[in-house]
Amino acid sequence: MDSKTLQTPIEYLKGVGPGRADLLKTELGIHRFQDLLQFFPFRYIDKSRFYKIAELQDSSAEVQIIGKITNVRTVPMKRGKRLVAEFEDDTGSIELVWFRGHKWILENLKIDAPYVIFGKLNYFNGSFSMPHPEIEELEKAKTKAQIKLQPVYPSTEKMSKRGISNRVISTLIFGLLEQSKTFQETLPNNVMSDLKLLSKTEALHNVHFPQSAELLGKAQFRLKFEEFFYIQLQLLRKNAVHKIKIKGFTFQQVGDYFNTFYKSVLPFELTNAQKRVLKEIRKDLGSNAQMNRLLQGDVGSGKTIVALMTMLMAIDNGYQACLMAPTEILATQHYEGLKELCDPIGVEVELLTGSTKKKDRKVLHERLQNGTLHILIGTHALIEDTVQFKNLGLAVIDEQHRFGVAQRAKLWKKNSLPPHVLVMTATPIPRTLAMSLYGDLDVSIIDELPPGRKAIKTVHRYDSNRLKVFKFIKDEIDKGRQVYIVYPLIEESANFDYKDLMDGYASIEREFPKPKYQISIVHGKMKPEDKAYEMERFVQGKTQIMVATTVIEVGVNVPNASLMIIESAERFGLSQLHQLRGRVGRGAEQSYCVLITGKKLSSDGKTRMETMTATNDGFEIAEVDLKLRGPGNLMGTQQSGVLDLKIADLVKDNQILKTARSYAHHVINADPNFQLVEHKMINLTYRALFKDKTIWNYIS
Repeated sequence: MDSKTLQTPIEYLKGVGPGRADLLKTELGIHRFQDLLQFFPFRYIDKSRFYKIAELQDSSAEVQIIGKITNVRTVPMKRGKRLVAEFEDDTGSIELVWFRGHKWILENLKIDAPYVIFGKLNYFNGSFSMPHPEIEELEKAKTKAQIKLQPVYPSTEKMSKRGISNRVISTLIFGLLEQSKTFQETLPNNVMSDLKLLSKTEALHNVHFPQSAELLGKAQFRLKFEEFFYIQLQLLRKNAVHKIKIKGFTFQQVGDYFNTFYKSVLPFELTNAQKRVLKEIRKDLGSNAQMNRLLQGDVGSGKTIVALMTMLMAIDNGYQACLMAPTEILATQHYEGLKELCDPIGVEVELLTGSTKKKDRKVLHERLQNGTLHILIGTHALIEDTVQFKNLGLAVIDEQHRFGVAQRAKLWKKNSLPPHVLVMTATPIPRTLAMSLYGDLDVSIIDELPPGRKAIKTVHRYDSNRLKVFKFIKDEIDKGRQVYIVYPLIEESANFDYKDLMDGYASIEREFPKPKYQISIVHGKMKPEDKAYEMERFVQGKTQIMVATTVIEVGVNVPNASLMIIESAERFGLSQLHQLRGRVGRGAEQSYCVLITGKKLSSDGKTRMETMTATNDGFEIAEVDLKLRGPGNLMGTQQSGVLDLKIADLVKDNQILKTARSYAHHVINADPNFQLVEHKMINLTYRALFKDKTIWNYIS
């Protein structure tokens, strides 16, 4: 079947029609023949084995049995009625139960005729039953018996209700494969022979209807490799083309602002990692391509200084810079920190957020346009059309996964050529995921902490040790330190959490009485100005304890806070725990993080606690998190367009991803536009794949 036929709308497939087509589109996103082919089973049932009723075990397994129906009766229930049939073989009997579809079943069932039934067992009061079994006459079943491993497809409640069962999907795919005996190959011969891959046709047939477990394995490998290969090709090609096509401003010199800052203002010696990253950035800015770089580094690794020094390079070359942060608190903090560093060298910095007053805005806009303002820091307000720069040369974006594609694209339009872009993140992204999500960005990593920073000591304690923890808190406060106590917030039961927080607050008030101890509290139900007031009291040291839900997660800097207590730590994800822990350890003192949990921990919960106490390395933590949670949850949904994986799995198929990436590298280095004869297949497939995929054209 050629790629054109694969684009046929699904309603034209035999057995579909308009009603079913609507369901397939809305419920499963299946619009064309191709979507149905790529709707892969998520597991397989071994139908090579038949059970005897006497052998059945109490496990909710799916089994198939040969036998006959001896009688059928209707049993009234509170609402409606159920249909019950007695099914027996030569070793015993079980009940078959239907709660709907009675009329059809009564008309079609034959008493004492041999049937094959298949379904999930229920065990109750010493006897087995099977609700809504798949049921087929033995003679018919024998003709189909060549398929031993039966595919099970993802489904939804709505589809089951409307009668689109697994068997219906399976039959539709079977029909489609019958109709198109062969499929166009999509991979070049050398790759096929190198990796001993199945052909596209064999792979598709065997992934839906495996002839054997071995062929199923080979089919999955081939399709996973192909999926990764084209994603990697696309990302690597985009990066290569970006560098050739998208011209950037060339920053020729490192001038006075940079040098003065480096020699006389910089409060500490840069780490080797910071120096390395600055060299990488400097090289980008000196070439005539537009920089697109991701700067990763753990909380406290000194990303902001690197960003500032990059901005100074822009200013030295006659350009302006901006820094965009996701929240007002963060933007304000960046502003205060950077202003202090910029004042001594005469670099002008301003802040623009939603709450900037109108009259201040007017002055700000004038200074931006006449070029007397060098650096603008702010929130989404920066991308409003009214904000016009004289000559924007660099945009720094903090925590980019919080900004959508369209928002970043707006920054590009603020100058004749797109400004250089530096994206900062403190969310360590495992290397495997970075390869897939940001394959088109160049990645720089700051992987060492500045000197004088002590690693945070993390311990795990059970509820029963609470008194010892309280004593430890008092000791730290006596040394003049401050403490965070964080409670989890799970949205579904906001009332329950609020109660948790309030109970916790009450017990802490009892344990830490006024006037010796002062306590702040911050939670989601408070008005923004009340939150800000409480935060401010804590920052100024007027309160020693901050009781909070996770609102303090991002970017509050209190160097004197040296102790983080996380209550019900088992209810947090790893990356959240790591982010919270990063709120302490910002001063020179030894800092601590105490994870408090209940006695009963799931195995994932145990793994999370062990990981946190074993390491402070954000990348290690991210790798474990990826294994526990899978990639979808890690990145939030904004990125899902890039990783709309049909069959491959980033975690389990890590090795296949690496193999695919190295083959893709090889192709792009040799032939970025797929002009060579041996890359003809790639050229055709690539064009077909990305023709109508607008998602791929977003601007990073």
